[in-house]
Amino acid sequence: MAPPSPVSPNPPSPDGTGGVRVQLSGLRRSFPGGVPVIEGMDLDLAAGSFVALVGPSGCGKSTLLRLVAGLDRPDAGTVTFSPPLERTRGARNPIAYVFQDAHLLPWRSVLDNVALPLEFADVPAPERHATAHAMLEHVGLGDATARFPAELSGGMRMRVSLARALVTRPRLLLLDEPFAALDELTRNRLDDQLLALWKELGMTVLFVTHSLSEAAYLAERAVVLSRRPARVMLDRPLALPRERLPALRAEPGFAREMGLLLQALERGDAT
Repeated sequence: MAPPSPVSPNPPSPDGTGGVRVQLSGLRRSFPGGVPVIEGMDLDLAAGSFVALVGPSGCGKSTLLRLVAGLDRPDAGTVTFSPPLERTRGARNPIAYVFQDAHLLPWRSVLDNVALPLEFADVPAPERHATAHAMLEHVGLGDATARFPAELSGGMRMRVSLARALVTRPRLLLLDEPFAALDELTRNRLDDQLLALWKELGMTVLFVTHSLSEAAYLAERAVVLSRRPARVMLDRPLALPRERLPALRAEPGFAREMGLLLQALERGDAT
């Protein structure tokens, strides 16, 4: 039996901001041709929690994110949100998704890329530009608003992508290996930035990564999946301090948690 979900430090607030509880029950999905990807998946993510999802390549992590996001439909089972997710003023989407590629529009400035979700929601130009500029300030790109994607480094493009995802202040943030293609130093800096934004905005985060170090550093809780069809091999609240500082990566407790994740990953890859 999996350990109970940790108590959320960021419960939903009365005005509809903050995180949302996500419950997966009996989730099943197969590829065309009947190849099973996810079989009988049960997960319960506390509102405002930060959960890392790791597993062998091709095990169904991205498929699981797409099911949670509503970009794909399960063959069986349910995905439910508590409280129910509803669009707020301006039809702003309560779920945001960050992909491995930044997917920025090359003909639009940084500011206009970040403001795009608000433009789709018919938010007036002055308001959406002010909101987008404020979010760019949050990710350290307040001085890059007039630049274009081709003028940015890979790390800067990912920060723009993150700002675009967060500009609607979503209640659920889904990330599919967003920093995988970056160098180690840039990746570590973005990990710290993501943690700071999570603490400030209080959304629920489900983060897919192949890096056990990244999973242990970012998450309150790690879920390790087996090879396809994905089954939960380990569901563990991480025994690490809530305040994550770079020096944590060199501490014995961090190595111990990574070791437990690795053992579960090896078991899952052998099934």
